[in-house]
Amino acid sequence: MRALGVVAAGLALAACATTNGERATASSASAGRALPDKNPFPSTYRAYPGRPTAVRGATVFDGEGRRYDGGVVVFSGGEIVAVGGADTPIPEGVEVIDGAGKFVTPGVIDIHSHLGDYPSPGVPAHSDGNEATSPVTPQVWAEHSVWPQDPGFARALANGGVTTLQILPGSANLFGGRSVTLKNVPARTMQGMKFPGAPYGLKMACGENPKRVYGARNTLPATRMGNIALDRQTWAKAQAYQRKWRKYAEDGGDPPDRDLAMETLAGVLDGEILIQNHCYRADEMANVIDMAKEFGYKVTAFHHAVESYKIADLLAKEGICSAMWADWYGFKMESYDGVPENIPLVHNAGACAIVHSDDANGIQRLNQEAGKALADGRRMGIRIPDEIAWTWLAINPARAMGIADRTGSLAPGKMADVVLWNANPFSVYARPERVWIDGALMFDAADPARRPVSDFELGQPGEGDVK
Repeated sequence: MRALGVVAAGLALAACATTNGERATASSASAGRALPDKNPFPSTYRAYPGRPTAVRGATVFDGEGRRYDGGVVVFSGGEIVAVGGADTPIPEGVEVIDGAGKFVTPGVIDIHSHLGDYPSPGVPAHSDGNEATSPVTPQVWAEHSVWPQDPGFARALANGGVTTLQILPGSANLFGGRSVTLKNVPARTMQGMKFPGAPYGLKMACGENPKRVYGARNTLPATRMGNIALDRQTWAKAQAYQRKWRKYAEDGGDPPDRDLAMETLAGVLDGEILIQNHCYRADEMANVIDMAKEFGYKVTAFHHAVESYKIADLLAKEGICSAMWADWYGFKMESYDGVPENIPLVHNAGACAIVHSDDANGIQRLNQEAGKALADGRRMGIRIPDEIAWTWLAINPARAMGIADRTGSLAPGKMADVVLWNANPFSVYARPERVWIDGALMFDAADPARRPVSDFELGQPGEGDVK
């Protein structure tokens, strides 16, 4: 695979994937009132061309907790066709890859990334992830900062087997803005990477970051009580905005003035936008859960969540996921009580556990991060099988991102997002050997032409290169 400018031309030739590209203006079923367009920047993603393929003889983790030794995975037309044991039939005419001694998993899904918004090289001109001009900025959308040429995308693919990732705004603000979910493919535009039909997320933040940023400016919030007070005040305003639009949809008349910030929050209250909440401390997570009940929304996942182990039973009861690091803690006071057993303890309590990166380097080794957490759990007596632990990188983040019906496991009918690893993927020695996205071979360690390189990485020609 050559430079992005060349590779992207393949988009026009690719077979069509399911897409939400049509601009659909929502309307009221009862009164036919025109409502604001909920999809003004539609996905133009098209799957790259693939070929019918079967991997046989590998150890298969299906992403939902099942394991097949000497298993078979078959995919065609961009979808998983079959997965099972050695006796799984392989259709005629497919490319068959010998997976003996190797492992097959669904593609890694990172629920918390800033690639494209904080791209490499990390210079101030590229710092586009925090709209730190107000503690309440739900009107901004992370996708409008995404730079598709960020070299980090290709590194996450080739080194980490990452096929899908959620790009979030930063955590300077209580309401940081909308997230966007991307397929990890080369494209000329953000829309060309945008996961078709994936729901938006709203990034919120607790704790030290908002009070530090705005307290230094002598404005609200400067304390944790100020954080919650401004959160509640903003949600009350959003409820009033929601009521105005519902009344207009039912009764007609002049439509209310649009407020893009309140429009996002109304989408949360309507259950269309998922809350992805940066929060470290257990007590603050509990406060947020009560606040969500007060205003009628649900937290989908707490991110970073280094103290989730303290309230794992509560998180299980509320059906809230925790996106966590394996052992990144202690770098500020709210992260002080992190423990390396956090992830297995949350999992063992029956709650939803996810391994995330929040880092351009960490996203290249999420499999190893999960392996560290798995080992830490086993050392304290929590015996979690490898195939179960892979749910932390596959079906669990897919569920928390609202895309589990299409990806996150090797199940017939789902997107053929597949990684062939050269060893047990929890090993520090494991590397992706091949990575398919929607059945298209996007990376092949043995084929230099299948290693995506963006135009930016090609650099500028030196004097000796100019002809």
